[in-house]
Amino acid sequence: EVQLVESGGVLVQPGGSLRVSCAASGFTFSSYGMSWVRQAPGKGLEWVSGINPGGGSTGYADSVKGRFTISRDNDKNAVYLQMNSLKSEDTAVYYCAAKYYRPSTNADDYDYWGQGTQVTVSS
Repeated sequence: EVQLVESGGVLVQPGGSLRVSCAASGFTFSSYGMSWVRQAPGKGLEWVSGINPGGGSTGYADSVKGRFTISRDNDKNAVYLQMNSLKSEDTAVYYCAAKYYRPSTNADDYDYWGQGTQVTVSS
């Protein structure tokens, strides 16, 4: 059974930092591109960041570039998103998603999804 389980979402103050994690199982993790996709209240899905299967190539949405860092550990079947200088507009449910081979900026391209973790940025 394929599983993607996110964790680490909490309430954090503006300007703060947070790392969310995603644990994968049930598929060959090292063959899949991984992304973080978020959904803010009342809005659609927004691709945030992606990483290739080997971890050597990453991409970011303009809205988070320079503030967020994606990484992965293929030995642990995990992907992470380090979020710094958080803003209120980063408030959203954050999902990790898996796509065979290369990641994509199109949420419709993904094969597997987690259940999401809530990140709230507020004072």
